[in-house]
Amino acid sequence: MKNIILIPLLLVGLLSYAQVGINTNLPKAKLDVNGDYNLRGKLAVLNTSDGGISAGSNDQVLVSQGEGYPPVWKTLRIPEYEPNKFYLIFNNSFSDRTGITFSSSEESTSTSRSVLFAKGNAYSNFSRLKKIASLSQPFTIYSAESKTYIQFETVVQTNFDVVGTTDTSIDYACGIFIDDRLISLRQGNIKASSGSFPFITHNQVGIVENLSKGQHTVSVACARMKSYNTASDSVLGIGINVGTNINSFISQSSLKVDVYEVPQVFNTIID
Repeated sequence: MKNIILIPLLLVGLLSYAQVGINTNLPKAKLDVNGDYNLRGKLAVLNTSDGGISAGSNDQVLVSQGEGYPPVWKTLRIPEYEPNKFYLIFNNSFSDRTGITFSSSEESTSTSRSVLFAKGNAYSNFSRLKKIASLSQPFTIYSAESKTYIQFETVVQTNFDVVGTTDTSIDYACGIFIDDRLISLRQGNIKASSGSFPFITHNQVGIVENLSKGQHTVSVACARMKSYNTASDSVLGIGINVGTNINSFISQSSLKVDVYEVPQVFNTIID
């Protein structure tokens, strides 16, 4: 009977010591276990909100709060992904009411559109191209396999007066850029009509696959290309009204970015 009582007393003495090591002579914590640890009962930690002991809930994990603070139970909401399938990872939309305008003297000086408007061409190579400021936005790619879809919509307007059958019009072009490299280009033409201040809607989609991992920047820029029988005071507005028949709400630009990825292990696992 004395031997049986002695064993618990010995354990109490060990646990009251500053540091206790199991299978180690140099413990690095109050209890240092060098080997497998089999827990058959509950694992509880201090609940800092009420001072009680919390065993957590089903599927919760312990998360460290840093040195000197007790760990806390957290619920991880991780979706289940099927291998080799694309999932929508990033989705956002942006708008701009400032827009850009071009006078008759701000036409592009490019002589060969087929050479200039090539996929991957740098923004700096375009003559008199103007960006729509608020549509330049960052986004991040996490996977080596991705598809990025970008949808741009705006309103194009001129300050033409009423014109009959005369071919009075302006050519323009808008490009979608990622990291200042062209991924999509659409040309358009706005003509005079029987009413003042004609306007049209411009829609454009850009698609790019397998961008490098990390942060990228999408932007939209447009140019006035060529005028036909226009007055010297003709103005082209893209994403901004230049006439009184519409306002900045109607003429505003919008940009939508969707990134689909094949999910991968994004964080390095350290043994």
